[in-house]
Amino acid sequence: AAGQRLAGEETAAAAPAPRTGANAPAKAPAQNFDKLLSLASESRINAHQMHPFIGALQRFKRNQSSLFSAIEQLHEAIARSGDAGLMEKSLLALQKTQPLKQFMLEHIADTETYERRLLAVSQGMVDEVLALRMRPFRDGIHAFPRMVRDLARSLGKEVQLEIDGEDTLVDRDILAKIESPLNHMLRNAIDHGMEGPYERIDAGKEALGTIRMEARHRAGMLSIEISDDGRGVDLEKIRQSVIERKMASPAMAAALSPGELLEFLFLPAFSLKEKANQLSGRGVGLDIVHETIRQQNGTVRLESEPGRGFRALITLPLTQSIVRALVIDIQGEAYAIPIVKVESVVRVPQSAIHTLENKQFFELKGENLGLVSAAQVLELGESASNADDLPVVVIGRGKQSYALVVDAIRGEQSLAVQAIDPIFGKMRDISAAALLDNGEPVLILDVPDLLLSIDKLLHEGGLHQLAQAGHAQQRRAKRILVVDDSLTVREMERKLLLARGFDVDVAIDGIDGWNVVRSGEYDLVITDVDMPRMDGIELVSLIKKDLHLHKLPVMIVSYKDRPEDRARGLSAGADYYLTKGSFHDETLLDAVADLIGDARL
Repeated sequence: AAGQRLAGEETAAAAPAPRTGANAPAKAPAQNFDKLLSLASESRINAHQMHPFIGALQRFKRNQSSLFSAIEQLHEAIARSGDAGLMEKSLLALQKTQPLKQFMLEHIADTETYERRLLAVSQGMVDEVLALRMRPFRDGIHAFPRMVRDLARSLGKEVQLEIDGEDTLVDRDILAKIESPLNHMLRNAIDHGMEGPYERIDAGKEALGTIRMEARHRAGMLSIEISDDGRGVDLEKIRQSVIERKMASPAMAAALSPGELLEFLFLPAFSLKEKANQLSGRGVGLDIVHETIRQQNGTVRLESEPGRGFRALITLPLTQSIVRALVIDIQGEAYAIPIVKVESVVRVPQSAIHTLENKQFFELKGENLGLVSAAQVLELGESASNADDLPVVVIGRGKQSYALVVDAIRGEQSLAVQAIDPIFGKMRDISAAALLDNGEPVLILDVPDLLLSIDKLLHEGGLHQLAQAGHAQQRRAKRILVVDDSLTVREMERKLLLARGFDVDVAIDGIDGWNVVRSGEYDLVITDVDMPRMDGIELVSLIKKDLHLHKLPVMIVSYKDRPEDRARGLSAGADYYLTKGSFHDETLLDAVADLIGDARL
């Protein structure tokens, strides 16, 4: 792939600096480049079409070999019969097969050689067209060292900028668009991150501070790292600012990790500086950095060591013309997600899916990730899968991470991006189009748009359930819904039943339980009595009055042994009433066994 080839090159020879004046070559119009890249990409796709043709020739050769073998067997049978006339004719037929064998062998070899040459030439064309747009990294940052030096002096500081990877090739459009974000990062580092010379000496550092900028090709992507040896960021100050701005409660803010706290610096006007000046503080301008990098299908991550320094890691595609993408199937059609936007790809067993407040999730690396149907987000209909596990693509970062359930995952491909005709305007959730190696058209998904669409579905409460009824009938484990407003009791009952082999979902109160029980097929409901919004007695009453659910067994587990509750529960139709006084692990499990038997169907 073009991106991989470029990533593997650390530019054996630096690209010549652009000429100026009368001898400068005329700049090719963007539409000419796009047309040339489109033609080169089509030639690569046509070259790939040779592969199925060669496969057909190979199948023909195998069939031919079977026919020749049958002719040989026929000749041997005739020879044993002693019929001279038939033997002469069979020998003639056998002799005619020899040149046919040689013909096929030679032509298959020639065709394979032609395919290799065609692929090499077409890929070379794509690479050369892309190289026309590449510029060394120095072209976009040549003014930065002086800017850093002059700006530091104006603030009474001593700072130098070290640049590594100046010869690293970058798409000229990307280079032009990231110049301003990089400028923001440097100015914020000087103003807020770097200490004055005397403060640095007191801290045991050299008076001269250093900002380091490094550009490299890594894994087919452009990686830019900006680090300084300044004071870093005060994480507790960010935490306090979050609380003061009422962005999170004190308890929630206390639980935020360093990475999550640093994410707040990307919010507009989120500054840690008490007084604004012409440069302001670290945070002002970082929202611009984040948005610009995101628009280029890139990511930016911040790290800080208090007292030792601050680091920003920026990852960008080498070019916007070729994108390395993960190709997936949704409702029988191919779609692509830029690989830089994919956090991970996993297969989720149906047994690992849990339901809470009518939303489905599973656990990945200690975090609960919400499951969302890609078909629903793209408005392609409701997706139903009876497979034992679901192919899932994780997109987004931090608290805004979601697991996108797709039909199938084809793998990675390098795609030549083709803009969608302006007549269609901005298509929701779609950024561009491309052609796969087999010539099949594919739409490239706009991940930030997808995240907004998912948030909208969540707020509207319109998510489809992914564990379909058809699959539920195939599952061997019986399903139990536990409804309790106490997290401790809810988790204790869930783990107890899971250990016995049951498939368990949970709900946090009666309203949530009523919504969940109608969205899936359960073998038993276990509910508390005292809960907010709707108590357990009302839930039992609704279930027993429902046309489709009235036969569903319901057990009430009450932690307040009140005779009136027992009477109300049994009157509402509860099948079993268990009180705290008689409650033990085995008592609950025995009661469940009495109602629905063993965990397996």
